[in-house]
Amino acid sequence: MPLTDTFCRQVKHTGSAAGDKHTDGLGMYLLVKAAGKYWRMDYRFGGKRKLLAIGVYPEVGLAAARTRRTEAREQLANGVDPMLAKQEKRREGAVAAVNTFQAVADQWLAKTAATRAPKTKQKVTGWLENDIYPHIGNIPMAVLRPRDILAVAQRMEDRGVQDSAHRVLQLCGQVCRYAIASTLVEVDVTSGLRGALGPVVKTHYPAITDPVAVGALMRAIDGYQGFYSVVGALRLAPLVFVRPGELRGAEWAEIDLEAAEWRIPAGRMKMDNDHIVPLARQAVAILRELQPLSGHSKYVFPGIRSAKTCISDGAVNAALRVLGYPQEQVTGHGFRATARTIMDEVMGERVDLIEHQLAHAVKDVNGRAYNRTAHLPARREMMQRWADKLDQLRRGAEVIPISTSC
Repeated sequence: MPLTDTFCRQVKHTGSAAGDKHTDGLGMYLLVKAAGKYWRMDYRFGGKRKLLAIGVYPEVGLAAARTRRTEAREQLANGVDPMLAKQEKRREGAVAAVNTFQAVADQWLAKTAATRAPKTKQKVTGWLENDIYPHIGNIPMAVLRPRDILAVAQRMEDRGVQDSAHRVLQLCGQVCRYAIASTLVEVDVTSGLRGALGPVVKTHYPAITDPVAVGALMRAIDGYQGFYSVVGALRLAPLVFVRPGELRGAEWAEIDLEAAEWRIPAGRMKMDNDHIVPLARQAVAILRELQPLSGHSKYVFPGIRSAKTCISDGAVNAALRVLGYPQEQVTGHGFRATARTIMDEVMGERVDLIEHQLAHAVKDVNGRAYNRTAHLPARREMMQRWADKLDQLRRGAEVIPISTSC
């Protein structure tokens, strides 16, 4: 007779050293021993008698044991040894437990490190450690689902960092494809997530481009009082109009005050090309004032808490807020648009020189990209004219004396 739930629950060990067998049919029985109750299944494979451990009662109940018996018999019918299949499944489970998303992503980072610029490595590592690992880092790749990754990207989308959310989705896809190449999984679970996030809306950084308003901003900057690194960065930003990350990460080793040049290495540039910033007299004067204060540090603008790091990415913007300029009116990045507009529309400077100084991709008439030293003398003169123009705007309208003579 087949077993019943009641019998399985109530049956006791009789004292037999080998245990008591209570059959349920089709090779399966409940083995009752002093230590516990165990499901077993006798079967033959390849002409040999074998014994399959199905589970421990009551963790595996009668119904579950019968389901496992059916699965084992189906494997036998397909020429598969249930015991070997069980061992393979256990091995795969052990491999999956070790190969979590974080473990695989760390392997991918190491394998692809040579293809990544330092600034890109820092950004990718930050996304992984701050936005991805806390949520899906411990999930085995084998059980990772599209909804797990989508939830990570949507959290970032909800914070308003739309572009970064898309980049993180792409990053997770790269890790998944590496896992496929490593034979850890067979499917890229991000492949069906295209279009799941809202589109990235390109916006321009707020900037002041009216000359009179720029003059007022320069006077406000002159009156700013705060940590010397932030003061220096805020004063220098309009003169050099580099990107905020390039400015705050400036190193003394990059600057030659005698030659009045700032040479930013490719690793710190968005376009991955070396960039030369000719320094006007006003810029050199600011840097000479800073040198006694931060010359002991690697950075021109060392951090408030430690000279081993530079000021934060929000330091200049925070200073602008203190001066009464809201986020919607001007940002540190906006100094680039200020220079681009006034130098072109007011001063009549050559557009190709302005674009080159902005470190944009510029090509000559033959379609060749300018190198870092292209038109350097002309750019040097342009940067001095720009610094002089800012001084003029700072002073305000020129007063023209009226002659009283007849």
